[in-house]
Amino acid sequence: MLEASLEGLLRMAAGLAILAYLTGALILRKRFTHIPIWALMAFAAFTAVATGLVAFDDMTGAVDFDVILFLVGMFSIVAAAESSGVLNAVTYFFINRFKTRYGLVIGFAITMGMLAAFALNDTVALMGPPIASAIARMAGIQHTVLYLLLAFSITVGSAATPLGNPQNIMVAVGSGMQAPFVEFITALTLPTILSLALTAYIMLKLYRVENEPVTMLTIPGEHIVDRRDAYLAGSALAAAVLLLIGNDLLAVAGLPHVGRRGLIPFVVAAAIYPFLRSPRETLQRVDWGTIVFFIAMFIAMEGVWQSGAVHIALTLLLPSKLGWPLEYVGIFAASLGLSQLVSNVPFTKLMMTYMHSIGYLPGDTAAWLTLATAATLAGNLTIFGAASNIIIIEVLERRYGTTITFKEFVKAGLPVTAATSAIYTAFLTARYLV
Repeated sequence: MLEASLEGLLRMAAGLAILAYLTGALILRKRFTHIPIWALMAFAAFTAVATGLVAFDDMTGAVDFDVILFLVGMFSIVAAAESSGVLNAVTYFFINRFKTRYGLVIGFAITMGMLAAFALNDTVALMGPPIASAIARMAGIQHTVLYLLLAFSITVGSAATPLGNPQNIMVAVGSGMQAPFVEFITALTLPTILSLALTAYIMLKLYRVENEPVTMLTIPGEHIVDRRDAYLAGSALAAAVLLLIGNDLLAVAGLPHVGRRGLIPFVVAAAIYPFLRSPRETLQRVDWGTIVFFIAMFIAMEGVWQSGAVHIALTLLLPSKLGWPLEYVGIFAASLGLSQLVSNVPFTKLMMTYMHSIGYLPGDTAAWLTLATAATLAGNLTIFGAASNIIIIEVLERRYGTTITFKEFVKAGLPVTAATSAIYTAFLTARYLV
């Protein structure tokens, strides 16, 4: 018994060491920006295997390949949409509708947020800084306002659909929800739009931006680089969304449907590869670092879970399957707090495993949507809450020689997180407290 107890303590120590390493690595990464996040997570996966928390032959079982193929498919489609210029064209098409500073800032927030809802927030984080910089220059607004608003908007906007961010993808695929796409859109679209507008308003007031007329000097069509690829990418993105919605409707109706939803975007992407102008270039544009990050994260977080290192914290916040609305408080508190330590994607993986272990089933829609929403909003509390924040800062530092400080982010992120959390809480409570 003593040996078993000692082994348990050693395993817990190894799990805590992995969490401490990831937290410390994220904090110190500002001094070592040449080391990408995926490399840090890969070392965490190595540690999980080296310490015996995950057996060598069990690594493939820890990886959710539905999520991996979903990401490969969506990244491929969005890479074609970005390289062809269609994403920029869509952005400027909507932004051109606004003729004042206030309208432009609110329009920018809603446009970037809803673009993130269907094209992954990490992708918009990569393409967004140049657009934010151009708008700030044209409108005479402090650049920091637009950079922060970009980070907040793509985080909030990504909450609306399973396509918006990696944690939503994991919840949609891994929870077993019968119709995740339909549930996300019907429950979260309206609070997301309201939250985006409120986020823009908070930034305007926080930075005391005055309302003045603005003229945008850009034609959306000029941003289309390759029309054929633009049509292919736009059609593929629309097809993936429609197929996911249609598949959910079939599931709700009890008709034959695709159970492994993660395969749908991959199959759609496979259909357009041969017809793109340069398939090799499209595949090179796929964010393979994020793919490696996810594979490593699944292995590392399996090790942390097996160590029992997070059970105490999660048990205190959500001791059992409490039912709505008590479970809302526990899930929300855990998501906002623990996501700041290991970022929201690894946290979601751990939380889903824990929720399954205490009895949460595919039919517990309110709980799964709460997890997805809270883990997403946690990304706006501090820089470390979401990978998309790090991506934006990397682009700013590499291309523009500027950055967003931790203090600047928290100063604006705290009221934004509080206000948007209140909106989602009201809508989710009204929807499920019946």
